[in-house]
Amino acid sequence: MKLVIDAREAFATTKAGKGQWTKGFLDELSHRDADLKVLTHTSQSIEGSAAFSGKLLWHMAAAKYVKVLQCDYYISPTSFIVPYLLGKRVAYVPIVHDLIAFQGEPHEKRAKCIERLLIHKAIMNARHVCTVSEATRADLLEKFPRLSPSHVTAIYAGPMREGMPLADPDHKTILCVGTLCPRKNQERLIHAYANLPKQLRAQYKLVLVGARGWEDAEILRLSRITDGVEWKNYVSDDEYQRLLSTATVFAYPSLYEGFGMQVLDALQRGIPVLTSDKGSLKEVAGSAAHVVDPESVRSITTGLIALLESADLRQNLASEGPVQASRFSWKRTVDFFLEAIQGAV
Repeated sequence: MKLVIDAREAFATTKAGKGQWTKGFLDELSHRDADLKVLTHTSQSIEGSAAFSGKLLWHMAAAKYVKVLQCDYYISPTSFIVPYLLGKRVAYVPIVHDLIAFQGEPHEKRAKCIERLLIHKAIMNARHVCTVSEATRADLLEKFPRLSPSHVTAIYAGPMREGMPLADPDHKTILCVGTLCPRKNQERLIHAYANLPKQLRAQYKLVLVGARGWEDAEILRLSRITDGVEWKNYVSDDEYQRLLSTATVFAYPSLYEGFGMQVLDALQRGIPVLTSDKGSLKEVAGSAAHVVDPESVRSITTGLIALLESADLRQNLASEGPVQASRFSWKRTVDFFLEAIQGAV
């Protein structure tokens, strides 16, 4: 089977969630029995791609290249532009991570406009559509009722690194990882942390990890003026692994996620997780996390207090986390993907 994949985000210096997903998926897919062609920012096989990295001309050149190559499937894990340009002439599979562009939650305006303009044609002309969770699949089918359920398969995700040892908590860190933006909900998390009893704030610091996103000025301001809060910006993968493996609690009260790989990473290591009751996060965490209402500062504060004051609760979640995380792997994801495209008509 001849496959072509847009892997630009997998090779990005700073990877957001879609880039991490693409990297994990590509690493596993590259070990399968397939003739795999990888397209990146600097793929010399695409005329002009290096000069127009990430721009519309790259997408136009990629679409032209894919048509000439006559592959069995083009895989588009992070963008709808090339699928939109391909139309029905080439069999392709878009990976839909979320429907944030159609949600009420704040989102980057340019990305929202592009997705709203392109997604309908991209999914309706696709040979098959894959999503990263059942929650996203349900959202997609609800938004586009003409799309047949048999045409859409949830293939999930795996952790950033598989087979990681259990964490050794430092008993002083609450960790939150995610791009700074309203949807990730760091602003409410900081307010919730500030509302903790004085003795808990004296023992635990709130560490925010993530690059700047959009509408993040208030998040940054609060991180600077709130005692006990530290923003570390984007960190290397090794530093992410170190922070994750020493955190006492992982807090991720996002307003909406298509999957939530950070939650899976924390569960894998047995780190007690506080997360949201929205989007796919309950699906990923199962009963192995403490769930809160992300729109309520009081709910987040109460959840943090419960986790920080109860060693028994933390121990129970630490035991359940790796079991829940073991249900997800990149092998399982790629297996689901290959089964889906082999059965596509």
